[in-house]
Amino acid sequence: MTTAPGDARQNASHVYRAMRDFVQSMDDTLPGRFEITKQGIVHDMVAPVKQHELTVLRLRKRLEKVMPEEIVAHTGGPDVEGEPEGIMRRPDVMVIAEGDMEGDGTFDPRTLVAAVEIVSRPNPDNDWVGKTRDYPLLGVPVYAVFDPRAGTGAVFTDIHPTPDGPRYATRKDFVYGEDVTIGDWTIPTDGLHRYRDEESGQASAASG
Repeated sequence: MTTAPGDARQNASHVYRAMRDFVQSMDDTLPGRFEITKQGIVHDMVAPVKQHELTVLRLRKRLEKVMPEEIVAHTGGPDVEGEPEGIMRRPDVMVIAEGDMEGDGTFDPRTLVAAVEIVSRPNPDNDWVGKTRDYPLLGVPVYAVFDPRAGTGAVFTDIHPTPDGPRYATRKDFVYGEDVTIGDWTIPTDGLHRYRDEESGQASAASG
């Protein structure tokens, strides 16, 4: 039996909505974060929580210090959703115009100026692999990754078409201690925390 393209799209939409209902039912029920990717549902434990959240806080404050008042570095919900692409994500920091946050429902990903993620030690591929695939599919023009495991990161820009779909064409790597440009704004990365070794209690390397 063959499936018409319209039927396939309808089936995909049903599957996505079922995953969406599950993810929303898990909010505040289990630790960590559930998101929908092109590969299905991913559960990110986002640990160690204190060091992760401190990096989120410092990046938010540094961005809002240099951005115009109408642009905010938002942390928290709601999710960024592209239903046609079957993707629902929640960046650690969303650079977005305050006016684009109005209304109900999820955020339109094409209103984001940039998405910023802090790598989770339990699941680094979610940030380095999955989101570098999903964010250009959603049309997010700038994606910045901060990796407290090694004190490094990268900024991805310039979405372009490829045989596998839209991808970022440009990657600029940095190490903690250097200035980094996200969109139109440059911030320092000194003083950002590294993940600490759980057994020894020592940082995996000296903080910048």
